[in-house]
Amino acid sequence: QVQLVESGGGLVQAGGSLRLSCTASGRTFSNYAMSWFRQAPGKEREFVATISWSDSSTYYADSAKGRFTISRDNAKNTVYLQMSRLNPEDTAVYYCAATRSGVKYWGQGTQVTVSS
Repeated sequence: QVQLVESGGGLVQAGGSLRLSCTASGRTFSNYAMSWFRQAPGKEREFVATISWSDSSTYYADSAKGRFTISRDNAKNTVYLQMSRLNPEDTAVYYCAATRSGVKYWGQGTQVTVSS
C-alpha cells in the first residue's frame, strides 16, 4: 500500500501560480511513477502530467504543456506540480497517483480554484 497526501491547493486569480505537493508513505517512493490528474465539477477525471520512476522523464497533457511542471524529490518522497498562468478552466480537484506494475494508488485530492 502507498498512502498519498496532497497539499498546496487554494484560491488564486487568473494568471497566478500555485505549487501542489504530494507526499507518499508506505512503500519505496522511488519505484513508482507519479502522476497528477484533475477532476472539474461535472467532468471526468483527466490526466495532467506524469514523471517516471527510472529517469524522471516527464509527459504532459496538452492543456498543461508550457504552464505546468512536474518534478519529484525522492529523498522527501514528494512529487510536485508547479502551475503557472492559471485560468478558470484549471479549476478542479487535483489528485496525485502512484503507479507500479499496473497498480495505481490515489490521494484524497486538493482543490484548486482559479477566479477570473
